[in-house]
Amino acid sequence: MLEIRPAREDDLPAVAALAVEARDDSPTGAQLGAQDSGRLLEHLSVLLAAGGHVLVAEHNGQVVGVILGRVVAAYLFAYRASLYLDMLFVAPRARRHGIGHALLRAAADLAAQHECDDIYSAPVPGNRGVQRFLARLGFAPAAGHRVVSVAALQRRLATDAAARDGARAGRRSARAGLEDLIARRRRARSVMESGPIDMRPVGGGAPSRRPAKAG
Repeated sequence: MLEIRPAREDDLPAVAALAVEARDDSPTGAQLGAQDSGRLLEHLSVLLAAGGHVLVAEHNGQVVGVILGRVVAAYLFAYRASLYLDMLFVAPRARRHGIGHALLRAAADLAAQHECDDIYSAPVPGNRGVQRFLARLGFAPAAGHRVVSVAALQRRLATDAAARDGARAGRRSARAGLEDLIARRRRARSVMESGPIDMRPVGGGAPSRRPAKAG
């Protein structure tokens, strides 16, 4: 017998175990960031406390599938709320029994209850099975996601800032040199336009007259 329902507190260890299994099952080796069940339990508790949704699929008394979702309210670029599925996973041993479809039906009902216009899902890149499953149900590409670690981004920003500062310093130096050249040319032009230069002070006084030759 299959039942789709909101997770209870005592379901969370089983959900955390599924999350670990999902990470190991994915081509990239990561579905969620945490690397152990303890951290995953903490994340799940935070998700529930923040109003997130954890739906589990219980089959023959065992939790074999899960959906993690968040309702995102309307914001600057969206007039209506949306449901974001952070994780959709069915244990390999329980696949091909309609459990994935049942989980998504429950997700669609949840989205309708919250008046969401769209449901977004971000499966792990390279997981073609999940990609094909979602595509068959009408999920279309929406946007390309890019990810960077905080430390790598901070290093790159610092490098770029140093490069920009160096470029600005170079431009300031070049500008100062150009302005100095223009100023020197202006001074030279001013001297040339002022007429002939009186060289008498340079010689130490008025030049002496030569005696007139006798005629």
